[in-house]
Amino acid sequence: MRRQILEIDESLCDGCGECVPSCAEGALRVVDGKLRLVGDALCDGLGACVGDCPRGALRVVERDAVPFDERAVADHLAASRAPAPATVPVTVPAPLDPPPARRPTLRLLQPEPSSGGGCPGSRSMDIGAPARAETGPAQATQLTHWPVQIPLVSPQAPWLAGADLLVAADCVPFAYADFHRDLLAGRRVLVGCPKLDDLPGAVERLAAVFAQARPRSVTVARMEVPCCGGIARAVNEALHRAGLSLPVTDVVIGVRGQRLS
Repeated sequence: MRRQILEIDESLCDGCGECVPSCAEGALRVVDGKLRLVGDALCDGLGACVGDCPRGALRVVERDAVPFDERAVADHLAASRAPAPATVPVTVPAPLDPPPARRPTLRLLQPEPSSGGGCPGSRSMDIGAPARAETGPAQATQLTHWPVQIPLVSPQAPWLAGADLLVAADCVPFAYADFHRDLLAGRRVLVGCPKLDDLPGAVERLAAVFAQARPRSVTVARMEVPCCGGIARAVNEALHRAGLSLPVTDVVIGVRGQRLS
């Protein structure tokens, strides 16, 4: 079957391994100085690892591949876990005399210089003056339902049926001052983080929501950082699983609060 899956550009990969921890499925491994995909069935194609490559060697492509297999992932992770070492009791002799009291030594910790690697969305930055909201009266909340977190939303919730849905990365409302007026008004919102959440679980929940609610439209609101693109891929995969063909409006918000698309 054709589906989205990770592609590794070996000419760019230097085997640093910074992307390996971000793959919750354990599908990545450094072998002979290059990153390797352990098996196609272990890659969910959502690209949580893409933003963690400092060389830009990773991308998600569509090609023929075996389906993603959650059971194979569980077996692989179980086999990869090393047994815990046995606990050996150690007896520490008590000192003959108590040590003299000492005043604690205070040190000023200097920040470590940035190596330039890692996900741009995780780097500390001072973005300066925030983008201003559009002029107008004070805004009232446009939130019309609860809960909003993707794992907590029931696919059977009556307020979802036939709705215009907004699937938002959870940093967007903090960055975008006009979130309520520009994006949330008239829509039902589901919120998640493609970097920190359980993405396979989010895809399953979104697929169930799409299949049962049959939304009228879907809008994705995400940040400009590369790893945030995972939420758009999760929505597209969920629509595919639900058997729906809906256009997805992709809204990108900059880290300085401006709307980029």
